Amino acid sequence: MQALVFLLPFLIIYGLFTIWPMIKGVEMTFYKWTLIKKMDFIGLDNFRKVFQDREVWEAIWHSTFFVFLSTPTMIILAILLALIANRKSSLQKFYRIIFFIPSVLSVAVAAYLGLFVFQPYTGFVNSVLHLVRLLPQNAEIFWLTETGLAWVVITVITLWWTVGFNFILYLSAMQEIPDEIYEAARLDGASDTQIFWRITLPYLTPLTKTITMLQIIASYKVFMQIYVITGGGPLDQTRPIIQLIYQTGFKNNNLGYAATMSYILFVILLVLSALQYWMTNRKGAEY
Repeated sequence: MQALVFLLPFLIIYGLFTIWPMIKGVEMTFYKWTLIKKMDFIGLDNFRKVFQDREVWEAIWHSTFFVFLSTPTMIILAILLALIANRKSSLQKFYRIIFFIPSVLSVAVAAYLGLFVFQPYTGFVNSVLHLVRLLPQNAEIFWLTETGLAWVVITVITLWWTVGFNFILYLSAMQEIPDEIYEAARLDGASDTQIFWRITLPYLTPLTKTITMLQIIASYKVFMQIYVITGGGPLDQTRPIIQLIYQTGFKNNNLGYAATMSYILFVILLVLSALQYWMTNRKGAEY
């Protein structure tokens, strides 16, 4: 009873701001619901429309494509940065600060910095390419007007902005590995490469599984940096599902249909989470 008294404030707030909005969201999917009021009951029409809507599935594919671009790259980059920052050197503290500090920026600041860096004519990247003569002086790369280049810009900015959090997790995990194991391996003649593949990486495997799932979910929810950098362009070729939900609900005044799309995304993330949980437990049981 005493525990319930302490838990009650949290349960009230959680129910009010999490459970109740979820229930109302499910209700919205069965109505033609606008910003002004709830309108006609339409049953499963919103769900039928979603499965026939080409824009929805294109937006889901764009989000999925971003997951494929960002998740493996994020994990590899975070491990490499953690390895650099974990090495004993006079620059160790400097590395840790530099690698982590972008993650304290807001998404809007990071996105606008990215726009400045990649813009043509006066952008930092094009200026450096001109300086080292990899780009002719009378030529410019328009990073945000070609779909492939736009995805590169979005991915690079997202990695730069968010890698610090995963870097800290990997760095903490590496510091938990006993030094005696490394010393024994070196006495046996193991090289640095062998130590990484045979000792460091296996110790990081449980953390990597967790980070992978968290990164997949975060990448599926990408919105603000794409909205600021490309607006979903060119020609909606970088528009993720979250942006389409936002546009449908608040620009097209169709909250019921937007709620339906959001629950389709919820089901996708739920299936991925369940699959990852099942695979992790299955591998754990085998050992």
